[in-house]
Amino acid sequence: MGETMALLTAEHPGPLAHVSTMGLGIGGSESNVAIGVQRLGGNAVWCGRVGADSLGQLVAREIRAEGVTVRITEDPAAPTGLMLKERRTLSTQKVSYYRAGSAGSRISPSDLDRLLINGASILHVSGITPALSGSAAATVREAMELAGENGVTVSFDLNYRANLWTADAAGHSYRALIPLADVVFAGGDEAALAVGNAESPAEMAERMAAMGPAQAIIKLGSEGAVAFIDGELFHQGAMPIKPVDTVGAGDAFVAGYLTELMAGSAPAQRLELAAKTGAFACLAYGDWEGLPRRAELGLLQQNEPVTR
Repeated sequence: MGETMALLTAEHPGPLAHVSTMGLGIGGSESNVAIGVQRLGGNAVWCGRVGADSLGQLVAREIRAEGVTVRITEDPAAPTGLMLKERRTLSTQKVSYYRAGSAGSRISPSDLDRLLINGASILHVSGITPALSGSAAATVREAMELAGENGVTVSFDLNYRANLWTADAAGHSYRALIPLADVVFAGGDEAALAVGNAESPAEMAERMAAMGPAQAIIKLGSEGAVAFIDGELFHQGAMPIKPVDTVGAGDAFVAGYLTELMAGSAPAQRLELAAKTGAFACLAYGDWEGLPRRAELGLLQQNEPVTR
């Protein structure tokens, strides 16, 4: 559950002021996870709010095209959010958001499909949504509480966005929501907002787990991941790749982990698939387009450049 926006991406590197063509697509952390789960053979539903406009139709159509079930509220009084992706150099990108007053930011507890949540294996939310508005924050909290009361596993990815709120405000929200989660994901810097600085990522994972979640995973990018799961510490190395675009890699990691969690796999298997899906997402441009299907994962170890 969360906001998915329309996405305009510059087709060539350079200042956005001098870009004459842009590609139109969609992007959103939670829908990225849903698409990733679906491609890996899981069954995902994305819930959100869009405007009664062409961009809202685009969001719904693209997510449905990936086999994900879409449960949306259409808001006639607010537009679908928009983000712009500028490729300032070949190796750097800048993302600008136009989501103030967007339909997605107006999501409210009345939008929640309680029967859907009660019947789910996992509810996945991120720390982006609480930053959008008071009603969005209340919706996330109510959804997490509802899931917990009905024995549904709650997954929470901190996903800090500095242009949405201050570090102090984010940390306060994280500390209130982490105890409602069964599985929590964070980057090292994000975890520090919630539990303070520590000597190691492993210590951060243990601190987050001490707040309530049985599974606390620290995503470390090219250094892999560290997890404290059911009282045991796990280390997962990263896959050796030459990344093209790292946007969406964290969502891909989460999708891989949650897919294996739903399948009842052991922690080591969850982390291994998470590392593979996260790496695979870095091999193509786009927020979600490079997410792998399970049959493609072997390509990471393939030596031959051409398959015939």
